[in-house]
Amino acid sequence: MNEEYAVLVGLDWADQKHDLCWVETDTGKTHTLVLEHRPERINEWVCELIGKYPGRRVAVCLEQSRGAVVYALMGYAEVDLYPVNPVTLSDYRKAFSPSGAKDDPTDAKLLLDLLLRHREALKVWSPDTEQTRLLAGLCADRRKAVDLRTSLGNGLRSKLKEYYPQALSLVGENLFSELCCAFLMKWPRFENLAAARSETIRRFYYAHHCRREQLIKERLDLIANSRPLTTDGAVVKTNRMYVEMIIGLIRSVNRSIQGYDEQIDTLFQEHPDAFIFKSFPGAGKQLAPRLVAAFGTDRDRYKTAVSASTYFGVAPVIERSGKQVWIRWRWHCPKFLRQSAVEFAASSIGFSPWAKLYYQEQINRGKKHHAAVRALAFKWVRILFRCWQNRTPYDENKYLAALERHGSWLAAVVKAAA
Repeated sequence: MNEEYAVLVGLDWADQKHDLCWVETDTGKTHTLVLEHRPERINEWVCELIGKYPGRRVAVCLEQSRGAVVYALMGYAEVDLYPVNPVTLSDYRKAFSPSGAKDDPTDAKLLLDLLLRHREALKVWSPDTEQTRLLAGLCADRRKAVDLRTSLGNGLRSKLKEYYPQALSLVGENLFSELCCAFLMKWPRFENLAAARSETIRRFYYAHHCRREQLIKERLDLIANSRPLTTDGAVVKTNRMYVEMIIGLIRSVNRSIQGYDEQIDTLFQEHPDAFIFKSFPGAGKQLAPRLVAAFGTDRDRYKTAVSASTYFGVAPVIERSGKQVWIRWRWHCPKFLRQSAVEFAASSIGFSPWAKLYYQEQINRGKKHHAAVRALAFKWVRILFRCWQNRTPYDENKYLAALERHGSWLAAVVKAAA
């Protein structure tokens, strides 16, 4: 089956250079090369191979499905990429080197050997549409921005505890809100706040959409009955400057997240599969685009619902040895995809009656919260897969009717609860 390619290549990538080992399928002749990581040099090498074998294809086996090397090679129509999981290569290496010895040229040869001997077990990488890949990239980067903002909020909380703990009660739980940022910039230390008139503070809360009279009164009483934690100038000044720096970063990240939200929403509304994932309870503006990006537009990407659940990382792993059987969660998977599936499952509990009852049943059986949500995510991925395959929106009534036809215990529980 390797004869359909003129050349089979094993490529071990690195930051500055790439080790290559390739074989000509016609002659069996093997070549090795250290390729400098420059776009011009990569292009020169690929064009040389393509020119040497006009009309034929080149197969490249490498350890990743995204990154600089993949982006450089995906632009050549004559090149097929066969990405393998780094764990796969690591275990394959251990079969021949139990000592754990590792070398880049050897890894290139092992990748070539995987391609030569086990290509039927590998899958050629087929990039999704540009629209879907852009949506996936924006969703992943938005999540990183949210994580960065959370980290900044934790840093802000830590600093306020050192010199201005009253602020934590006066701005609410959301430390990256505009109310919090504006409050700390207007009154950066307790002495400034204590000197302000009550009416000034009240107008500030009104201007930032905080109008609960009872809450404002409690905060004004707190200010009136509090005193500074410390008046040491060295402590106050250093912490104040640090807090102002964090506030600037939080405001910048907030603007970036808003920009991501606008771009994601525009792309999602134009996506041909948007109507499917909009229909799922609890998906909302944030999770529905992430689900679209997770499944993509290639209906051959996942052969079955089980393969989708396995790839997402929500399917459990069963291990058996003799009479012993144990089940654990999946360690190696695309973490962002698993996070998307699990967060959607958790969100659906508040919107779907059967999801809430299913989650509660898992808790009643002794599972912890995260295990119960993963079990619900496993069930949701099967439903998502079917709707995605059939290009039909989700209908809760149809799903409950299907459960009842199959005699599911969940149907009986839902019916009893209703």
